Amino acid sequence: MLDQLEAIRERFDEVAQQIVQPEVVSDQKRFMKLSKEYKDLEKIVNQYTAYKQLLDEIDGARQIIATEKDEEFRELAKAELDDLLPRRETMEETLKEMLIPKDPNDSKNVILEIRGGTGGDEAAIFAGDLFRMYQRFCEKMGWRMSLVDYTEGTSGGYKEIVTEIEGEDVYGKLKFESGVHRVQRVPATETQGRIHTSAASVAVLPEAEEVDVELNMNDIRKDTFCSSGAGGQSVNTTYSAVRLTHIPTGLVVQCQDERSQLKNFDKALTVLRSRLYEIELQKHNEAIASQRKTMVGSGDRSDKIRTYNYPQSRVTDHRIGMTVYNLPAVMDGDIGEFIEQLRIAENAERLKEGATA
Repeated sequence: MLDQLEAIRERFDEVAQQIVQPEVVSDQKRFMKLSKEYKDLEKIVNQYTAYKQLLDEIDGARQIIATEKDEEFRELAKAELDDLLPRRETMEETLKEMLIPKDPNDSKNVILEIRGGTGGDEAAIFAGDLFRMYQRFCEKMGWRMSLVDYTEGTSGGYKEIVTEIEGEDVYGKLKFESGVHRVQRVPATETQGRIHTSAASVAVLPEAEEVDVELNMNDIRKDTFCSSGAGGQSVNTTYSAVRLTHIPTGLVVQCQDERSQLKNFDKALTVLRSRLYEIELQKHNEAIASQRKTMVGSGDRSDKIRTYNYPQSRVTDHRIGMTVYNLPAVMDGDIGEFIEQLRIAENAERLKEGATA
């Protein structure tokens, strides 16, 4: 572990020197890439520096115990050592976790897709509730969410809604949200007060860049149509909405949120690229899952991951068996505890894998 940490410190020093070079500063793409690497490495290097200082303190205390003749002084050193050794274990666990290879997609922005599933009108209403939950969470995280496309439900909510979320480590936080979310409650449309079970599916796609997916524009058919969403006087008067069809796969993506056809085209292209990237990512995840079944699952959107029970104000995540009784707060975007516990569970599995490899 110390060899790995020393190599990281050396790379950190290299990046620190490169990042101030004029040719790097003038190259925006390279500068941003190195800035991100610097920030990621800095966290590990700071922890490593504190760890080395702790090791020096432990060596100092042991030296006193071995050589000091003053009994009172030796007892003080023993007491200090008793305090330092548990801190060393804690620090080593933290460093081991920091050295786990990060998912390269964690730092990406995402395309978030929510679709009403079984349950008719109530499923669409629940899809709308989930959208607002993620909207609130994004606000708490300081992320930017923008609409791409949506189809409203007949009684409220959304049959389908697609959004783009931009910010720091968005995919790393939201990737555990992919799957089927189930709700148990008395629907607003129910006259006899019976509890219904409905569901909505959530898909979190890492936003693919041009280097991730090479698209041949000859494989894409572009259609334009009049926007049917909000947009003032331009609605239904200009062909600003864009529909893209990827002929080899049959994937269809549309965007009508922007007034500009060019902006809608760019957004639709981003979603299409991300969906194609997700297909390849899913194959990769399935290959890993065939070797071992992870506790947190593969992010398959057919997996039932969470149940929201309104009568008991209960939310249960089925992957880690975690239950909380603060449903109103969760629906108001307070999902950080679930995300953190899922991240811990995933890291524990990856540590276990490393130990048995």
